[in-house]
Amino acid sequence: MNDSDRVLSLLASLAAEEYCYLTTKGRVTGRPHEIEIWFGARGQSIYLLSGSHSSDWLKNLRRDPAVSVRIAEHVFSGTARLVSDKEEEMAARYMLAERYQEWEEGKKLSQWARTAVVVGIDLHETESI
Repeated sequence: MNDSDRVLSLLASLAAEEYCYLTTKGRVTGRPHEIEIWFGARGQSIYLLSGSHSSDWLKNLRRDPAVSVRIAEHVFSGTARLVSDKEEEMAARYMLAERYQEWEEGKKLSQWARTAVVVGIDLHETESI
């Protein structure tokens, strides 16, 4: 099994975890900054929503998209990006709203799910803690 297949398989097994822990590199200090955040997983990527364009973690990953993500006892390296593809963006919005806000087909998305900044993180290698 190659690294890509390992990441895909492992991420699928961790998709039910409630939170992930995102570590970005501080844009001013260069020090690591970790946050606990809701996530959705699809393929080899996870998706996060930022309620504010001025979130420190969002500013940090815009400066340096190399991040690490911890889910349970597994740590992934990844590359963060602002999601610009409309189909991918809406899929992430609905996935997170369904998971965390009990959104159902036919219901309107919450303001958070409609307006938050959508971040995709494409995951690479893994290690266990």
